[in-house]
Amino acid sequence: MKCGLVAADGAVLHRETRPTPRADARDGGRAVLDALLETVVELSQKATAEGHHVRAIGVVVPGVIDAEHGTVGAENLEWTGTPVLAELKAAVGDGVPIVLAHDVRAGGYAELRHGALAGTTNSMFLPLGTGIAAAMIVDGSLVSGDGYAGELGHSKFIHGDAAELCACGQWGCLETVASAAALARRYAARTGRTVDGAREVMELLAAGDPDAAQVWHDALAALIDALVLYTTLVAPTRIAIGGGLVGAGETLLQPLREGVHARLTFQREPEIVAAVLGEEAGMLGAAQMAWDRAAADEEDRG
Repeated sequence: MKCGLVAADGAVLHRETRPTPRADARDGGRAVLDALLETVVELSQKATAEGHHVRAIGVVVPGVIDAEHGTVGAENLEWTGTPVLAELKAAVGDGVPIVLAHDVRAGGYAELRHGALAGTTNSMFLPLGTGIAAAMIVDGSLVSGDGYAGELGHSKFIHGDAAELCACGQWGCLETVASAAALARRYAARTGRTVDGAREVMELLAAGDPDAAQVWHDALAALIDALVLYTTLVAPTRIAIGGGLVGAGETLLQPLREGVHARLTFQREPEIVAAVLGEEAGMLGAAQMAWDRAAADEEDRG
């Protein structure tokens, strides 16, 4: 878990990373929720002890978030309709507004306000990490779709015998071939050699390993398909790629630019750039959403 104390001007007063407990279906992901609650309470106490007034709290998590009821369904956390917002309010107490949002959408919001998407009204933030999801900015607004929008990683782009079963239950999802986790898994399956994550696959690619080259080619082909489809449907002017894979730099970005350019005919061609806020994008987005909530509450009070 990445967390921090952030001032109204965006200055990070304190930052830290805490381990996320292993999710366990037997307790309904309770250990993860308890760790989240403990983190929020301890950070609030730290802020108070250092003379700061906590104006609002932003918490962002993966999964499908029901904003109306404050519940979250997240398979990788073993949460099913978990009342996260109610638990947070019980732990923190009355008087402090709490914003609960999706981690990728929060990262996209941070990139929109202060990062690679600044100045755009139609754009996308696409982090390529353990999984793949998108933050969609359409006509100046961050699209939530009642908590369901942006799951580009669970769109089918691989067909026939090459399609693999995704954790979501579908076959051939983008995430099964183009996520950082998929690169390592597919290289190991192809060669019988276990690798230490996507980073090692990229090192092997740079060294001329043909199996790494094929795994990388497959990932790029699927990503280009996804970006072309998104561009055709939503017409972004800029796409910011984030997550662990963006560390590959132009090895990733230039083939994506060239591949998308070659495929477009009438569509508006987007810039494809690296996201700039790194691993803190979600935390910074959570803080920005919290400050926005505090400002709106003050305006309502007159």
